[in-house]
Amino acid sequence: MFTWHKVQITLSETEENKPFETTVAGKRIGILKRGDSIYAFAALCPHASAPMCDGWVDSVGRLVCPLHKYRFDPKNGRNTSGEGYKLFTYPTELRTDGIYVGLLQ
Repeated sequence: MFTWHKVQITLSETEENKPFETTVAGKRIGILKRGDSIYAFAALCPHASAPMCDGWVDSVGRLVCPLHKYRFDPKNGRNTSGEGYKLFTYPTELRTDGIYVGLLQ
């Protein structure tokens, strides 16, 4: 079961394909806007704890860690460059009053 928390930035304030870090209920979370979708993920890389939002989005939409260039699918956290790590992701909802992230209770 999730508890939904409003992100303190609006969809119109987010830059396309530019990950940014925010705090939601005391957790550091990365947010990414791609098209009409919003993705939320752990702010730190599961390999060496590099800040994922210091990385970038590659040409096919994967999050790239700035430290070792590991690549992750923002939809499900799957490591697409073959190292076997998984980036934790959070469910998101776009509501009329903003962006919400679901955290496990």
